[in-house]
Amino acid sequence: QLRLVESGGGLVQPGGSLRLSCVTSGFTLELYSIGWFRQAPGKEREGVSCISSSGVNTYYADSVKGRFTISRDNGKNTVYLQMSDLKPEDTAVYYCAAEGPYFSDYVPIATFEYDYWGQGTQVTVSS
Repeated sequence: QLRLVESGGGLVQPGGSLRLSCVTSGFTLELYSIGWFRQAPGKEREGVSCISSSGVNTYYADSVKGRFTISRDNGKNTVYLQMSDLKPEDTAVYYCAAEGPYFSDYVPIATFEYDYWGQGTQVTVSS
């Protein structure tokens, strides 16, 4: 059974950093694109960062460019989202999602393109 489990969220002060992990199981990670999405209260779910199954191409929302970095370690079945210089507007539940299986440089960035989702991890940025 395909499964994604997020961890690493928490409460952090503005300007701080967190690293989110998405641990996968039940499928061959290297054949799946992975995306990080977030949803704040009262707002739609939005794409934050995505990485192709090949790992060659990535996507970042304008609001996080230069502050967030996505990476994947297929050997550990894990995709990471390193978040730095966090702002209160980054507060949301963060989800990872998988789309595949295929090996490609294509980066899906829309929520409807992703078939499998984790349960989410809360990130709160507040002083």
